[in-house]
Amino acid sequence: MTAVHTPPALERREIIRRVPVAPVPLSRVTRVELRKMFNTRSGFWLMASIVLAALLATTAVILFAPDSELTYATFGAAIGFPMAVILPMVAILSVTSEWSQRSGLTTFALVPHRSRVILAKAICSVTVGVVSMLLAFAIGALGNLVGTAITGTPVVWDISLVEGLCIVLANVLGLLTGFMLGVLIRSSAGAIVAYFVYSFVLTGVLEVLAVSQDWFEKLRPWVDVNFAQGVLFNGAPTGAEWAHIAVTGLVWLVIPLAIGIRYVMRSEVK
Repeated sequence: MTAVHTPPALERREIIRRVPVAPVPLSRVTRVELRKMFNTRSGFWLMASIVLAALLATTAVILFAPDSELTYATFGAAIGFPMAVILPMVAILSVTSEWSQRSGLTTFALVPHRSRVILAKAICSVTVGVVSMLLAFAIGALGNLVGTAITGTPVVWDISLVEGLCIVLANVLGLLTGFMLGVLIRSSAGAIVAYFVYSFVLTGVLEVLAVSQDWFEKLRPWVDVNFAQGVLFNGAPTGAEWAHIAVTGLVWLVIPLAIGIRYVMRSEVK
């Protein structure tokens, strides 16, 4: 008789268990993205320009503004203009750096869920924006005290807490506009140019249209996102103005951002 040989694999079966790997925590991804915003020369000086712009604007108000206009609102307006330009650039570069510096392949390989990376970048951008605005308010307050002490005029605090929160919200919305364009275009130069067209050229065109066409003048608050959000710099909006902000924000910010995120999720990263 011929002996039947049984393969060892059939004699003993080994069960291999795969240990599930926990995803990288969002808090860790956020810390890494925040560090990436500061650890390059361009990132460092871009962040430093926020403080420098606030100091230069405050100094300019002290030196050149009439004594009667040395109020907290004057310092806030002077500081707010450069903030409205710099903060969206911070948000744009936080997103487009993955494609312009070709680090996206490494980032998305370490964190395959791209939505977590985009969310972490959004959290970092908003955090930097809020902290920068609080720092700007502090520099403006210091400038108000120093300026009135030099000129001997009374100290005027004419920005309430609600007005300050509305100003912060307006700048955060502007920052998110830059973030949206960065996600949608994914090119630093293209997103920056698009932001200036979006914020200044488009506003000018709609302003001319509102002046020349009566029907559009009434429709403009529902169409012009910059016009609708501009009321946030003038104090607490009314119910109708909040509705204008919500509708224009949905059309010009939320929907394009959703489209951009969809493209990021599906596009090939090289």
